[in-house]
Amino acid sequence: MKQAETTYFPQLQDITRAKITLKEVALHTPLQQNQDLSGEFKANIMLKREDLQTVRSYKIRGAFNKIAQLSKTDLEKGVVCASAGNHAQGVAFSCSKLNIKGKIYMPATTPRQKIRQVEMFGKENVEVILIGDTYDAAETAALNDCRKSGMAFIHPFDDEQIIEGQATVGLEILQDTKEPIDYLFIPVGGGGLIAGVGAYFKQVSPQTKIIGVEPAGAPSMQKSLEAEKVVELNEIDKFVDGAAVKKVGEISFSVCQKVIDQMVTIPEGRVCTKILELYNHDAIVMEPAGALSIAALNLFKNEIKGKNVVCIVSGSNNDITRMEEIKERSLLFEGLKHYFIVRFPQRAGALRTFVDLVLGSTDDITHFEYSKKTSREKGPAVIGIEVQKKEDFNGLVQRMEENGFVYEYLNEKPDLFQFLI
Repeated sequence: MKQAETTYFPQLQDITRAKITLKEVALHTPLQQNQDLSGEFKANIMLKREDLQTVRSYKIRGAFNKIAQLSKTDLEKGVVCASAGNHAQGVAFSCSKLNIKGKIYMPATTPRQKIRQVEMFGKENVEVILIGDTYDAAETAALNDCRKSGMAFIHPFDDEQIIEGQATVGLEILQDTKEPIDYLFIPVGGGGLIAGVGAYFKQVSPQTKIIGVEPAGAPSMQKSLEAEKVVELNEIDKFVDGAAVKKVGEISFSVCQKVIDQMVTIPEGRVCTKILELYNHDAIVMEPAGALSIAALNLFKNEIKGKNVVCIVSGSNNDITRMEEIKERSLLFEGLKHYFIVRFPQRAGALRTFVDLVLGSTDDITHFEYSKKTSREKGPAVIGIEVQKKEDFNGLVQRMEENGFVYEYLNEKPDLFQFLI
C-alpha cells in the first residue's frame, strides 16, 4: 500500500487507465431512471446499479485494479486481505481471474453465506481463514501474515489504486447521461468510493454537488471532517456492515476533504424502510449500505426538486436471514412497533381484558413472553404490539392507563430493550 501523501489526488489519466484495466473484469453497470422515486421527489432520479456488478458490489473495481498492478514478484507470492464482506469477494474474484494465490481473513462470526460467496468466487485460488470475533482481529492476523510471508496486503479502501478503481463508477455515470448532474449521493464507509468518484466529478463535472451518506451509528467520516483530521470512533453500530467503520482511511480522507460538499447521516431504521420499499416497489434487492444513498433523498426533497440526481446503489449482498431484523428495525423506526413490560394481575381473564379493552381494532400482538410468579399479585409480561398507523400509539397507551395496566415502555430504553428483545 502506498503511503499517504497530502498532495495525492486521483488524476483523470489514472482513472482512465483503471477503466481499461477493468474492461474484461468489471461490468459497465446501468444507470437507470427510477420512476417511483422520480415521481415522489419531482426530480429525475437515476440509480447507478453497482448491485448488478460481477460480485454484486463495486468492490471488484478497486480490488482488481490494485492487484493487477502488482509486480510479477508480488503476484507470484500472492495477496492477503481482511474483510467480512464485499471486499473479500472482490479480492477472491481477482485471485481466480489472475490465477494467483490469496488468503482471505474473516471474523469467525461471519455468516456462512458470505463465506460461501468468497469460496465460490475464489475457487481453488483462495484460502479462507476464520479468526477472532471482529474485523479488527481478522485484520491484525492478516497483517501479521503479510509481515511473515511477504505477501501483499490489499486494503479495502485506503490505497491509491483502490480509490482509482472505484473512481471508474463516476466515469461510467458521466458516459451514460446527456443531462448535467446536479446532485450525486454516495454511500460512505472507509471513503474509497466517494474519494474516487468525487475526484473524477470535481475534474469533469465540478458543478455537481457531492453528498456523502453514512449510517447514523458509524459517522466516522463526518466526525473526521468536523475535526479536520481522521478520528477513530470508540463504538459503532455494525448493522450497515458495508459502511460501518470506526476509522476512515488517511489517503481517502485527504481526498474527501477536497471533494465532499456535504455529509449526512441516516438512521439505520430509515435504511431498513428503504430496503423494504425498493424490494416491494421495484424488486431491487439491496444490502443496507446499498440503500444509504436513496435513504438520504428525504433530507433534500426541496433542494432536488426539478434536478438531475444520481444515487449510487453500492451492493446487494444481503443475507435473506436478515430480512426479519430489517423489517423489525423499519417498524420500530416508523413508530409502528412498540414493546412494553406489562404487569398483569394474576387472575383468570386478565389477558382477555387486555385484548378486549386495550388493543385497538387494527393492533396486533406480535411478541408475548409471560412469567407467572405465584408469590406475587402481578406477573410481568414482555409484549410487542404492531399498530397500523403511528398515531395509534397514543390511544394504545391511554387505554392501558384507563384500564389499570401498569407498564414500562421499552423502545426508549435501548439497554433493557436489547437485553429482553
